[in-house]
Amino acid sequence: MVRLTQILVASVAFTAASAVPLQHQKRIAQTIADSTTKWVAACTKAGGKDQCGTLSQAAFQTLLAAGKNCDQQDAADNMMDLSKKLNSQEMITLTQIFAQQPRNAPDSLQVPYCQTAPKNAELNGLFHCQFASSDFTKFSGDQTGNLPLGVSAVNPPGSCPAKNSPVPDGQQLTDLVTSPGTPAAAATATATADASASTATAAAGSGGAAPAGSKPFTLQNGKDAQALNKKFQSLTDSSPCTTGDQACLGADFAQCVGGKFVKTPCGSGTKCAALPLVNSAGTSITCSTDEQTTQRIAATGATGGVTGA
Repeated sequence: MVRLTQILVASVAFTAASAVPLQHQKRIAQTIADSTTKWVAACTKAGGKDQCGTLSQAAFQTLLAAGKNCDQQDAADNMMDLSKKLNSQEMITLTQIFAQQPRNAPDSLQVPYCQTAPKNAELNGLFHCQFASSDFTKFSGDQTGNLPLGVSAVNPPGSCPAKNSPVPDGQQLTDLVTSPGTPAAAATATATADASASTATAAAGSGGAAPAGSKPFTLQNGKDAQALNKKFQSLTDSSPCTTGDQACLGADFAQCVGGKFVKTPCGSGTKCAALPLVNSAGTSITCSTDEQTTQRIAATGATGGVTGA
């Protein structure tokens, strides 16, 4: 009897221990095609024709568990290219929200974040939310994307700029929010600009007047971007930095990790630059073409080119 009891106890203990890992095996999924439904409608209204469906299908497939860390952002970049080409603010906003839609989680662990800067400045500082039943203590994958690019902490866990909490399992952000929120990089970039103001007074003090109809912060955003671009020219790979800082080192985007800059090359035809935000105060550090950088800064009324020189 004693031996039978011991066997039963051991069996129960083994069963309980074996069951523990199973709580992390829950698959969190969604109807991925719903993620771009509103974008397709806006695209069709704007005259995108066949391109709408083609880009939509390529985009929502990146939400599958098999997608790579930056596939969703790359798809959002393609959507943004067409949105700007068609001059549709509705498409631009919906693209920014799509970039933050949670991805399917095959094991209920958090899905890692992309570690490469987007091609379009409108996507800078945006990253996907997590579904609500995710295990917020763990990430799947090789643990290289446990924080969004340029972000020191996600608070609360599972949130994103568009929503200050995780997304209920299976739901679409486009059904929950109408605004993409404030990009996480905006606060970082603005703080960097303020810190560098004393060493770049001449650049930040460039002349110019904000264009008619511009917002109160428009001109200052342009000057702050110039100050940052001026400062970046003096940085080297060995320049001291504070973890979480963003900068441009030559043509590369750089993020400070453990007191040292780690560089990420920009895509073909682009290079790193500080750009003024359009709809809010601040700047963003991203990959851009020379033409886009020049135009964005000039549009604020700031004179003196990219660096204010």
